[in-house]
Parts: sequence; C-alpha cells; structure tokens
Amino acid sequence: MVDSPADMPPAPQDFAATLERLEALVARLESGSLSLEDSLAAFEQGVGLTRDAQQRLDAAELRVRQLIEQPTGELGEAPFDTEGRAQ
Repeated sequence: MVDSPADMPPAPQDFAATLERLEALVARLESGSLSLEDSLAAFEQGVGLTRDAQQRLDAAELRVRQLIEQPTGELGEAPFDTEGRAQ
C-alpha cells in the first residue's frame, strides 16, 4: 500500500534521492499491481517529487547563471543553454 500524503516521508535532501524515489513510484505504477486508491496516492506523491525536482533544477540554473566567468575574468551572468552549456 502507498503511504498517504500525511504519511509520506519528507522530501529527500538531494536531487539524486528525489529522482530515485520518483523512479520507484513510476515502477510501482507501471507494474499494475496497485489498487486505484494506491495508484492515486502514488501519483500524488510523484507530482510532489516532480515539483521538488523542478525547484532544485531551477535553483541550480540560477546558480550556474551567477557563476559563469566573463571574458574579463570576472564572474557574471550569462544565458543558460538548456542542453547544459553556458553561452
């Protein structure tokens, strides 16, 4: 049985742990072994974990923008390429 949102453990402290929990929930949902109620609870948990992961990615993007070295040697903001390269 899937924990209810009130029983759900706190969000993991790092991005990798958040993804691991999300992948485990997806695997349980895809297995087809959960009841409708448990599937809905797992889906709700997955939405929460997805939001947490997106917030972590957004925060990381802001940090990358702040840490790009400029041609003058100073650190400054630069556009963020979604493929993982600053331009």
